[in-house]
Amino acid sequence: MYKSDEIIIAGFGGQGVLSMGQTLAYAAMFDNKETSWMPSYGPEMRGGTANCIVIISEGPISSPIISKYDSGIILNQPSMEKFEAAIKPGGVLIYEASTVITAPTRTDITVLKIAAIEEANKMNKKQIANMIMLGAFLEMKPLVALESVLGALKKVLPERHHHTIPLNEKAILRGKEMAAEQLNVHA
Repeated sequence: MYKSDEIIIAGFGGQGVLSMGQTLAYAAMFDNKETSWMPSYGPEMRGGTANCIVIISEGPISSPIISKYDSGIILNQPSMEKFEAAIKPGGVLIYEASTVITAPTRTDITVLKIAAIEEANKMNKKQIANMIMLGAFLEMKPLVALESVLGALKKVLPERHHHTIPLNEKAILRGKEMAAEQLNVHA
């Protein structure tokens, strides 16, 4: 059996849920890993719910359709209600501090609360909150190299936004720091 990681990323449309997943999947390809990215969103792009499943594996992926996940990156309350129970015991759940009102209650998973929107506002670019969340995730689960993520951003972002890649890198690094700070407190 190949080692794989199954990740659900979920939130409102417009929060960068799908682009975060796509970036992770491209980064896995750059790292020569097998990957799948399966987006799902409601009829309304902005404001509706959106999620994607990303699988990163050392070998072939049998099916991109799964209902239990090793990790969850949750950006809103409806997604928390829908996916908290779907994280496998021993898994990781990272959630956005200001948009998830009711914190997860499970004790059989590692939970991190990340104030990504607040931090993105401090960096004067609210659109990078998703990269802060991705950085926090990669601190917990370093599945792909930072260089691969930056290369993936060149694929995911339209060329007119490539000038934001250095800021996105800062956001990823800040997310990693925020996760590390929390992990050190709990150690």
